[in-house]
Amino acid sequence: MTVRVLPAAGDLDAARSLTTLLGQLPDAEPAPPVHDSTALLDTLARLAGDSLDELPEVVLVHERIGPVPALDLIRDLVMRFPAVGVVLVTADTSTGVLTAAMDSGARGIVTLPLGYDALAERVQAAAAWSAGMRRHLSSGAPEPYAGPGGTVVAVTGAKGGVGATVAAVHLALAARASGRTVALVDLDLQSGDIASYLDVQFRRSVADLAGIADINPRVLQDALYTHDSGIGLLLAPAEGERGEEVTDRVTRQILGALRSRHDVVIVDCGSQMTAATAAAVETADHAVLLVTPDVVAVRAAKRMVRLWDRLQIRKAEETLTVVNRHSRGTEIQPALVERVTGTKVARAAVPAAFKELQSVVDAGRLQDLDARSTVKQALWALAGELELVKAQEGGGRRRRAPSDRGALSLWRKGGDRGSVTLEFAGMFPLVLVVLALLWECVLYGYTYSLAGNAADEAARAATAAFAVGGDVAGACQAAGARHLPDAWQGADITCTPAGPVMKATVHADVPLFFPGVNPGWQVDGSAGAALEGNGR
Repeated sequence: MTVRVLPAAGDLDAARSLTTLLGQLPDAEPAPPVHDSTALLDTLARLAGDSLDELPEVVLVHERIGPVPALDLIRDLVMRFPAVGVVLVTADTSTGVLTAAMDSGARGIVTLPLGYDALAERVQAAAAWSAGMRRHLSSGAPEPYAGPGGTVVAVTGAKGGVGATVAAVHLALAARASGRTVALVDLDLQSGDIASYLDVQFRRSVADLAGIADINPRVLQDALYTHDSGIGLLLAPAEGERGEEVTDRVTRQILGALRSRHDVVIVDCGSQMTAATAAAVETADHAVLLVTPDVVAVRAAKRMVRLWDRLQIRKAEETLTVVNRHSRGTEIQPALVERVTGTKVARAAVPAAFKELQSVVDAGRLQDLDARSTVKQALWALAGELELVKAQEGGGRRRRAPSDRGALSLWRKGGDRGSVTLEFAGMFPLVLVVLALLWECVLYGYTYSLAGNAADEAARAATAAFAVGGDVAGACQAAGARHLPDAWQGADITCTPAGPVMKATVHADVPLFFPGVNPGWQVDGSAGAALEGNGR
C-alpha cells in the first residue's frame, strides 16, 4: 500500500532532509513540504474539502514549525483531522517531550538527526493506525455535518462599537433556528457583553477552562450555559483580569472541543487583538470583520487585516468584511471598503436602523428582535452567505419559535428573492431596449449581406446577357431577386456597364424588428463583373 506523507518544517534544510529520506522509503509517496502551520492547515482543509480519502496518511511535524508551536499544532491537527497519523520530529528525547507529544495526540516521535530505520518504523506505524481509523470511521454512522468538524466563525470588530457582538449573536440565532447545534463563545475577555445582550447570569466562564488539561464532555457541559434559544453560551469572565488566563493554547483546545460537539461555533473576538483572539481567527473556517462606513473604522479595518497578515494569522483575501450601519447616502460604500482593505465584502450589508435595536438591547433580549427588522434580515442573510443555515426537513425534532420561522421566511423569500425581483424589475426595461437594439443590428447586418450577395449574382447574370446581346436589365433583375428572401423582394436592382466592368447595385429595405415591416431604412449592396464580348 502506498503511504502518502506530508512533511511540515519551517527550516528549509530540515524540509529537504525529510523529503530526501522519505523518498528512499519503500511505498512512501512524499508530498511537497509545507513551511508553516497556516499552510499546513490550509492544505489539509482543502484536501478534506475535496474528499476525506484525499488526506495523507501521515503528517510529519518538525519541532521548529511556526508560528503555532509544534505541540499545539499537533493537538489541532488531531482534533480536526482524526484519520491522519501525526508524527513529531524533534531533537529533544526527554521523557517530558515524549509525554507531551503523546498527550497532544501524536502517533510517535522521530528523533534528530534523522535515521532511515527509525523514520521508516514511525511512518509505517502511523500509516497502519491511520488505515485502521479510516476503516472505523467509514463503518460508523455518518456525521451530522460535513468535514472534519463543525464550522467555526470568528467575528471581529475593526474597532470598538461597530456591532461585532450583535452580529455574532444573530449569526448564532440564525444557525440555531435552522436546526443546527450551536455554541457561542465570548472571547472579548475584558469587556464581553454577550451575557448582557441575552440577559444571562452564570458563574462559569471561558476562564474556568484555562487550567484544565483535558476538556471532556462533562467539563465542557459544566462551563456552557444553555440559553432559552438552545444556543450553548461560553461567556467571558466577569472579572476582566482573568482574561489573561486564556492563552492561545487554551483557545485552541476549547475551540477544538466545541467544534467536535457542535455543528456551528460562533466566536465573538471583540476588537482587541490578543493571543486568544489571534488563535481563534487563525483556527476559524470563516473570519468576519465588522466595519462601519466611516474613515476611522475603515482605517482600523485595514490595520487589523495587515496585522493578521504580518503575524501569518489570516490573509486579507480570506477575510469577509461586513459593512454595518450602511446607507445609500454615505460616501463610503462597500466597493470602496473592499478596495481599501483588500478583503472580500459580504453581499449582505447591514442597514443603519438604530430604533429597531434600541428596545431589545436595553431589555437584554436581543433574541426578541422583530422578524421584520431590516437589521435581523440582513444578519440572517449573512448567515446564509456563510452557509450556517440549512433547509429544515419535515418531521424535525425541534420546532422553531414563531420569530425564528418568520425571520427565516423573510430572509429566504423577502430578503433574497425579493431583492432579486426588485433588481430584475428595475433592470427589465433596460434589458429589453438592449435586446431590441441588438436584434435590429442583426437585421441590419443580415440585409446588408443579402444585398451584397444579390448584387454579385445580378452582375454575373447581366455580364452573361451582355456577352450574347441579351436582355441585360431583365437578367440582372431576375438573378438578383432570385437570391433575396420573400420579405426583401421589393429591393431595387439595377445593372449598368462601367467601362470594362458590369456594375450591379441593390437597394434593399431594412426591416424594423420583423421582416416585412419597413420604416424606410435602406442599405446598398454593390458588385462588379468583368465584361466579356462586345454585347452585339
